[in-house]
Amino acid sequence: AELAAGVLAYIYYETISEELKESLNETIINNYAQPGMNDVTYAIDHLQQDFRCCGSNSYEDWRYSLYVITANNSGNIVPDSCCKTMTAECGRRDHPSNIYRVEGGCMTRLEKFIQEHLLLIGAISIGIACFQLIGVTMSACFLCVLYKEEKEELYNII
Repeated sequence: AELAAGVLAYIYYETISEELKESLNETIINNYAQPGMNDVTYAIDHLQQDFRCCGSNSYEDWRYSLYVITANNSGNIVPDSCCKTMTAECGRRDHPSNIYRVEGGCMTRLEKFIQEHLLLIGAISIGIACFQLIGVTMSACFLCVLYKEEKEELYNII
């Protein structure tokens, strides 16, 4: 099952990529800095800082988000995690010297990262699946030996 999942993920990479793109954009628009969504906010902040990007497709994605529309963001146009040098309320202006303006936003950076590491992820998955298959095979052999010994003991008693 793990091996099949890995192969299917590799084959359907484009579909997964589109789904991820849609999901990230929806998360930015609807869930960032909303009550009870602290983990989502933390994850997006780290994504933007680690990959040095802003927004799903571009920094303009934030214009339509609940974070910008609601009044609880201190007047920020983008979150502070979009800033090149992150300071309090640095997201008030979206000037290129201030925020990351990456062509394609965080999705292009995330896709590039996944593509660069896809072979490694696949190799590790196949290695784990092979290790599990070896374990299952050895367990089956051990059970066969035990069954034969039990059968021999039963014949010796009779």
